[in-house]
Amino acid sequence: MEKKRNSRLVAAEIVFEWMEDQSFPDRKLAQLKADHAFVLEVVNGVVRNQNILRWLEQQWVSAPPRLFFKAVLHVGLYQLLFMDNVEQYAAINETVNAAKDYPGGTGAAKMINAVLRRAQREKAQILEALEKQPAHIRYSHPEFLMERWTKQYGEADAVALAQWNNEPPSTILRVEQNAVDAAEFVDRLREAGIEPLMHPYSDKEIFLVLPRGVAVRKVPGYDEGWFTVQDPATSVSVDLLAPRPGEAVLDACAAPGGKTAMMAGRMKGQGTLVAMDMHDDRIAVLKENQKRLDLDWIEIVKGDARKPEKTFGDRKFDAILLDVPCTNTGVLKRRADARWRIDQERIETITKLQNEILDACAALLKEKGRIVYSTCSLEAEENEDLVARWIAKNPGFRLVKTGKAFPPDSGTDGAFAALLRRK
Repeated sequence: MEKKRNSRLVAAEIVFEWMEDQSFPDRKLAQLKADHAFVLEVVNGVVRNQNILRWLEQQWVSAPPRLFFKAVLHVGLYQLLFMDNVEQYAAINETVNAAKDYPGGTGAAKMINAVLRRAQREKAQILEALEKQPAHIRYSHPEFLMERWTKQYGEADAVALAQWNNEPPSTILRVEQNAVDAAEFVDRLREAGIEPLMHPYSDKEIFLVLPRGVAVRKVPGYDEGWFTVQDPATSVSVDLLAPRPGEAVLDACAAPGGKTAMMAGRMKGQGTLVAMDMHDDRIAVLKENQKRLDLDWIEIVKGDARKPEKTFGDRKFDAILLDVPCTNTGVLKRRADARWRIDQERIETITKLQNEILDACAALLKEKGRIVYSTCSLEAEENEDLVARWIAKNPGFRLVKTGKAFPPDSGTDGAFAALLRRK
């Protein structure tokens, strides 16, 4: 029988890869077979709390350790400072062993052991000192972002947003009401020992919050396509677009397909609904969800939203949902690593791409057709400012309405959407 690997070592290896090349931790985490919940919490916690862990490391470690041992140290510190459900003795011993098991780790293990034992002794003083640090350290966000949000939303909302981002994300299901009655679905969940909470954002769509620790694939109705895993903020753009039965509708940046499925429900299987994406792995996800949800009438195509004419030629649509790539500042609770990839250069690069996609896809609209531009960002450059500039340059369109979800207020992910109509 193969020996079970040290879960702290597994976590440190994933953190190390992220530190080294900014690789997405979620891809490695998805491949885990053992101790998934524990490693997931540790990795996401270390990534999320980088400013706090660096702040402490800089005070206590005289010579910066090799990158792998920095990852191990952070894994240990996160457990001791933020995981009350972990036995401290085990946290220290197993983390130190993770360093010892790595080539050249003997000396580093001694340093890590000393730092972790000090953190164990001085936890109360550390947390007290942390409360006196600047907001970007205290809430572990880039200083750049905290300053932007303070200017845009005010200090209180900026802090509330950072605190929201640091809470564990909930798993939320959207009920496929064309497949199952919502009350019947709730009954089935309760029969399986799962007590869901109705999300207050529910309206046309029913959203249920799962208790923590419930595996989605084991939820009743998964194979039958009774639900999608989907945050209520995704309904902001679909509500604005309001696709109707009989229309020709395009979801231009469709994967993973939650909004596509929501639109399919509104259209009741009547008309044309096309889901497009440009990457093979994302196309595969679309097809998997299409099959599970029994939505064979949806057309899935591979194409680049910057050059949709190559895919569609002269084909036109009544309505287009354009959920463009963005900086993801509205979903930092779910994507712990994304906060560290945002700077002014990235915002400028992404807004250029967003403009290109909007220019290209707007040309696919029929006369009087409508397009919803949406992001999961909270940055004005990607949202209100971009739409205002685009409308000023495109007099053939008018801005009808906008919608926005600000996480601390809405209790959802962040989202922005603007309904534009061809004159």
